[in-house]
Amino acid sequence: MFRLRYMLFFLLSVLLFADKVEITSDAMKAEEAKKEVHFIGNVKIVQNESWIHGDHVVVYFDENNQTKRYDASGSVRFEFKNEEHFYKGSADRVTYEPLESKYILRGKAAIDDVINKRHINGEHIELDLVSGLANVAGSKKEPVKFIFETEEIK
Repeated sequence: MFRLRYMLFFLLSVLLFADKVEITSDAMKAEEAKKEVHFIGNVKIVQNESWIHGDHVVVYFDENNQTKRYDASGSVRFEFKNEEHFYKGSADRVTYEPLESKYILRGKAAIDDVINKRHINGEHIELDLVSGLANVAGSKKEPVKFIFETEEIK
């Protein structure tokens, strides 16, 4: 019980000094020695206007107790927003690295660029929200698919 309180205090204190992050789930398991917290069942992470939903999320902390990575798995859906970008999509697994604003999507990954009206499908997608760059890899069964709209010339 002491460990759970300590980990909750630790988690909350870290989150108070950064953008507000709210995580809800059916259950939570903290592993203090590994510096990670597991959220299990109906997990929803909300930060500003961005959110990630998944079946299981692990939050990893570094030696300075800063959040270094989120790993979401199991029918993951998301919306990533900032001042310049707005992406919606899904994947089997999503990794978010907050210090770099980088998202890595694996397994049946699909992203809709809402602002530019583009759609990308692939087996592995890396998306950098700072630069807007995306690296996409397909598989032998499913090639990369990129769909975009063109303006009609009159």
